[in-house]
Amino acid sequence: MSEAPRMRPNRAGELETAHPVLLPIMAPRLQATCSPLGWIDLALWGAGSLGRVRFSPLAGPFVYGPNRIATGEGGVFAARSAPVVLIRGARVAGLYPARRCAWWHKVPDDAPKPAITIAGRRRTARLGWGVIALAVEGGDIRIAVGASSAEAEEALTLAGDAILAEATAHQAQCDRMPEADPLLRSMVMQGVHAALSSIRQNADGTFGGLAAGQDYSAPARTYYRDGYWTLQPLLTLAPDVVREQIRVLAKGVQPDGEAPSGVLLTGAAQSAAWQEYRSRPVEDRRFPHHHNRPQDWWSDHFDSPLFFILALGDYVRATGDRAEARRHWPAVTAIITRYLGFAGPGSVLPLKPRNDRDWADNVFREGLVAYDLGLFVGALDVAAELGADDDPATAETARRTAARAREEIEARLHVPARNGYADYAADDGFVEDHLTLDSLTLARYAAISDERARGLLAAVAETLETRHNAEQPYGDWGVMCAYPPYKRVRDLRAKTAFAFRYHNGSDWPYWDGAYAEERLRRGLGGARYALTRWWQTCLANGWAGAVEYFSPPFGRGSLLQGWSAMPAAVALKHGLPAVNEEPGS
Repeated sequence: MSEAPRMRPNRAGELETAHPVLLPIMAPRLQATCSPLGWIDLALWGAGSLGRVRFSPLAGPFVYGPNRIATGEGGVFAARSAPVVLIRGARVAGLYPARRCAWWHKVPDDAPKPAITIAGRRRTARLGWGVIALAVEGGDIRIAVGASSAEAEEALTLAGDAILAEATAHQAQCDRMPEADPLLRSMVMQGVHAALSSIRQNADGTFGGLAAGQDYSAPARTYYRDGYWTLQPLLTLAPDVVREQIRVLAKGVQPDGEAPSGVLLTGAAQSAAWQEYRSRPVEDRRFPHHHNRPQDWWSDHFDSPLFFILALGDYVRATGDRAEARRHWPAVTAIITRYLGFAGPGSVLPLKPRNDRDWADNVFREGLVAYDLGLFVGALDVAAELGADDDPATAETARRTAARAREEIEARLHVPARNGYADYAADDGFVEDHLTLDSLTLARYAAISDERARGLLAAVAETLETRHNAEQPYGDWGVMCAYPPYKRVRDLRAKTAFAFRYHNGSDWPYWDGAYAEERLRRGLGGARYALTRWWQTCLANGWAGAVEYFSPPFGRGSLLQGWSAMPAAVALKHGLPAVNEEPGS
């Protein structure tokens, strides 16, 4: 990674650079990636990839903000009220429709190319699953997309100055900590942008779910775990959206309490293409056993049902809307019953099957998994709280089970040598005892005592904050999600098979936020490092947005990730003085 910053936050929280870097764009319908070098890739929520427009390069220097690039003579600006983007100060160089909506979309080799019509200064590309329409007026290029010609043409009626005004208003809406220094102010602005931009919209204007990030339009889906962390700032910014998200996720909870990783929210054309993919022979599908029901994205995830209960509890606490708890109570009771059934003999702790189906989806964790057990205790506490009046029997069962679970976690997972808790203890006797950030669910949901939580946070600071860990070879670059690397190779697959990559030690900003919050809740100070060090790395590498994850030898994940709003949510919740408090002060 380069030591020289490629982006510098200014006093307004914007990001200045002399270099052209990628701008990730997410609005209620539109998704795009734009380079000032002269191209923009377009996608539509519920439809998928639509194509690329090329234009003459924009001259720097550049000032980046949420969904916008400003230059001396123009820039790139996305609207909010309609799926349309303005490129000011450039000339059109070409329109190139996509051949398919996603990698899994089967298009016959002899299928005709999408039709492009040109009428004066207007160009329109009609695909089988969406439309791109652009208009040129002087130095302005307006590009609209839609699931239909009507949607794209309606979006194109928004004038250039109106698009610019909407982009400016969105930046102001995201600027939630103007009193902060430029680094923190810009992090909060981009984090709030990630959360607000995750709120998707259907073609008819109804709520379309919370997107995990920019790369999730094909097939369009919303996740239980990603959605849970994304909705943390929305509990205050947009509580009605949280309610609607819970209702969407409720549709994926099965009668026996099982739930997939995510729920599909595709439009008609994309849905038909996806179902064609699912109907292919097993040998012709990349992930043949992941999507067992038409609405499922990766069926039967161990953490998803627990996140559903936790989201419901957070919503009710934030709003007082207990009617929503009663609406979903049958799902809550089914989930609790399911997890009680996962317990081993003489225990209340649910045993995770040997699979890769929780957040660490490149690791075959099994048996007692600290991360999942923290969620389990948190879900029990929610059930005890919400059921106290209407279902006292379930509430009492949840309360007693939580008490026993806390005792067992302490006895079976605490690792004194690390001052932490085992990642997982497998049924065959193997124990992965390295330190992980995801074990902080034990602290977040009070599955361990405050004394043990403080000890765990001290261990995290010493071992996972790279500034304090001289054993890892890359210097000071952020907060690792795990260290040392996993011991048992056969438990790993794909990206996590490499030390310091993905679940095996990358920095995940959403876990940074969760870690910082546990320090702040206990008045320990020292939270600023976790809240901002990842952002400094983003700026140094020219990553204009809240990234999914990164590590020095392997680069980054996707550019605009909803749950990476967690650091901003935590900073806003606890305030500037607490964020800037030094450790032990």
